[in-house]
Amino acid sequence: ERNVVSWNTMIAGYVRHGYGNDALTLFKQMQTEGVQPDGITFVGILKACASLGVLEQGKQVHASIKKSEFDADVFVGNALIDMYSKCGSIEDAQQVFNEMHERD
Repeated sequence: ERNVVSWNTMIAGYVRHGYGNDALTLFKQMQTEGVQPDGITFVGILKACASLGVLEQGKQVHASIKKSEFDADVFVGNALIDMYSKCGSIEDAQQVFNEMHERD
């Protein structure tokens, strides 16, 4: 049976090898199947969004993060800053940085 770890492994593999669109598709399938994403999932999907430059999808992921327990996760925060920066939205990157409770 697939769990969040196996989904994360596939998403990370797709992103690492330049298949960001496939990672996004897999993320949607994961949600459809009722598997809850964790911080690692969000970091991987934000990397996919950053590599593809898909700001609107990144914002949708950010909205999901805000509804989750991973909103204050420093690794997720860093991935959000990276995604917004790489998608050309420096203002959003700065806002995420300003709202972070913990910075590394």
